[in-house]
Amino acid sequence: MPLALITGITGQDGSYLAEFLLEKGYRVVGLVRRSSDPNYSRIEHILDKIELVEGDLTDLSSLITIVEKYKPDEVYNLAAQSFVPTSWEQPLLTTDVNAMGVTRLLEAIRQAHPKARFYQASTSEMFGHVREMPQNEKTPFYPRSPYAVSKVYGHWITVNYRESYGLFAVSGILFNHESPRRGLQFVTRKVTHGVARIKLGLANELRLGNLEAKRDWGFAGDYVRAMWLMLQQDEPEDFVIGTGESHSVRELCEIAFSHVGLDYRDYVVIDPKFFRPAEVNILLADASKARRKLGWEPRVSFEELIRMMVEADLERLQHDLDYAQTTAE
Repeated sequence: MPLALITGITGQDGSYLAEFLLEKGYRVVGLVRRSSDPNYSRIEHILDKIELVEGDLTDLSSLITIVEKYKPDEVYNLAAQSFVPTSWEQPLLTTDVNAMGVTRLLEAIRQAHPKARFYQASTSEMFGHVREMPQNEKTPFYPRSPYAVSKVYGHWITVNYRESYGLFAVSGILFNHESPRRGLQFVTRKVTHGVARIKLGLANELRLGNLEAKRDWGFAGDYVRAMWLMLQQDEPEDFVIGTGESHSVRELCEIAFSHVGLDYRDYVVIDPKFFRPAEVNILLADASKARRKLGWEPRVSFEELIRMMVEADLERLQHDLDYAQTTAE
């Protein structure tokens, strides 16, 4: 039975990847930070099928101990400070986790179990102020936030450990991928949750920033499959993963509101405080290499994804309302 170690297992991608690997017959070990109030909501339904171990990307000794103990066949580094606006407020923390944290984990693997195959979660935000359209594995990076800069470091240190020490280490340059498990601070979930609140009479407006920003959005469940495929190849290579379609925040709003029979123009308010200091206006993936070499392509369309998220938020909020009403009686 192959063993996979996942950092960031309690996050969106970590939870979908854990489910995927369990279905593949893996023994799944998840690295979780020491916390007085851990949030296991995304993995609650599989807690009896996985193992959790305490460790931290800021603590090399804990990572070495864990890698020595489990000797994982595959290591997926999905842990990060992953919210772009927060990276402006906490640039040093973002750098320590997203840049130095990758180095520590690679160093732990090099010292304790160099046979492990390593996956680094890179991001389309590294392209930033894009130099060409669409973006592929050879497109130069031009990061536009502390988050993106930290991820560029994580990407290149992975390349360096691969080329210098012969580790099977790859980076997946994943474009935006969403799901009902996405955090509320991300714009897709902010919109779908806001739509559900408005539909249920809990709010009367949704405040957003730049409606013209465009992203290549896909379904997280599709993208974790690509992560796994990268570690099954004969040779370690980096891959861009995305849908090849670009949609604006305005389109996102149109689909989400129309799904519940509303017009977004009646509810969306532009708020300057939600504009980024340095905006990334458009990202668009060229994932032809992944289609050719991995046989990967997305299965869920943008429209299906947004409707799925709206439905999930409606169901969650309605459940909360029903529960509150029941306890009040």
